[in-house]
Amino acid sequence: MEHHWKELIPVDRYIVRSNGMLHDFDRKVITLLYQPLIGSRAFSLYMTLWGELDQQFLTAETTHHSLMAIMQCNLKDIYEERLKLEGIGLLKTYVNRSKDPNQFIYELQPPLSPEKFFNDGMLNVFLYNRVGRTKFQKLKQFFSIPALDTQHFSPITRSFNEVFASVHPEQMVATMNEEAKNDLSLPQERAYLDRSTETYVLGEEVFDFELFFAGLSKQIVPKRAITAKVREAIKKLSFLYGISPLEMQKLVMDVIDPTEHIDIEALRKAARDWYQFERGDELPHLSTRVQPFAYRTMIDVEPKTKEEQLMKQLETISPRQLLMEISGGAEPSMSDLQLIEDIMFQQKLLPGVVNVLIYYVMLRTDMKLSKAYVEKIASHWARKKIRTVKEAMELAKKEAQKYQSWATDKEKKPARKTVRKEMLPDWLNMDYSQKESEQTPSDLEAKRRELEERLKKYRNE
Repeated sequence: MEHHWKELIPVDRYIVRSNGMLHDFDRKVITLLYQPLIGSRAFSLYMTLWGELDQQFLTAETTHHSLMAIMQCNLKDIYEERLKLEGIGLLKTYVNRSKDPNQFIYELQPPLSPEKFFNDGMLNVFLYNRVGRTKFQKLKQFFSIPALDTQHFSPITRSFNEVFASVHPEQMVATMNEEAKNDLSLPQERAYLDRSTETYVLGEEVFDFELFFAGLSKQIVPKRAITAKVREAIKKLSFLYGISPLEMQKLVMDVIDPTEHIDIEALRKAARDWYQFERGDELPHLSTRVQPFAYRTMIDVEPKTKEEQLMKQLETISPRQLLMEISGGAEPSMSDLQLIEDIMFQQKLLPGVVNVLIYYVMLRTDMKLSKAYVEKIASHWARKKIRTVKEAMELAKKEAQKYQSWATDKEKKPARKTVRKEMLPDWLNMDYSQKESEQTPSDLEAKRRELEERLKKYRNE
């Protein structure tokens, strides 16, 4: 990630806060439920900040250089892991750039309760996919207790007013004077400790509600039926299963009852059934999403050129599917999947844009996903706010020489430092002013043709 130094330098100072009291039980939740999703380094950062919170008594500032020394890692890694914590809702970050050096506030957020996590509808699915069925069942068992059967019991708990009485003014020894009023209030520069009920946030761009509402019949599904909770559930299910607004309309109409109420559990089940019908029994990864309809440019366009054919393919296939096709149908390696998931999670790149990145890097690096090279280009595209396949391809053409220099900078041996023109697809056919004697042998061109051949099954979809 190239731009971390623009956001953060070692001398920048920070303080740690917490949104409410953090308890020892929270450590178990973060260790067993969140760590499989965010990884050990992000988990370590959270625990390190928590440890500093206990030590500094909410007042002391320290530098990021000190944090680097404690964690024994560089600032780039700290920045990347911080983004993971922010994305999953465990950290809020604030910055004051009016001072030199910059000042940061890292506000630790309590994790979701086990009940909310396992009923989240998205995090629980990702966890199941990460740890497997056996471990998931053990975690459910660990974070649950036997339900009480109160069928044969009657409630006898007393109410407040049955136990306590209010003292009348004439019975009070002291009056409510100004001093007493001040004692009951808190100074503006301080705040009471509280317990947050917030969770991670999905951006509005993950689902096109305008298109969703445009096709709904007001008589069948009135807008008032789409409550805030239903709206959030729709966003999560769309993100998780890659459900388009038009498909979501059908699912919502199937589960709404005669009283115009939408049961969220029924909607989740309908979404799972739809996904299993479309994709089989395999659960989704973060990297299995496809390009959202709002950011596709080839929906109603018949491809006329090879470039347009490629654009349509990359808009309608997930990054994971693309990796499988490149490897001849074999399951992608965990390291490749993790790299792609991290890019989508940290850089917020859309699936189609990630596809262009995979395709480009594979051709430029002899069918290998170089982590440093991928992250550097992804960082550049994120700063450029690239949202469509077309934009990504155009930027790749425009910045081809710059990306070529990045690739050669990573090579150890001068003899291997250039990747040649023959590897490039038509949309990257540029002159790099390379000597003819340095050109890559034709077997690299054959790899490009082989890659296109593997993707033919997705043409004209």
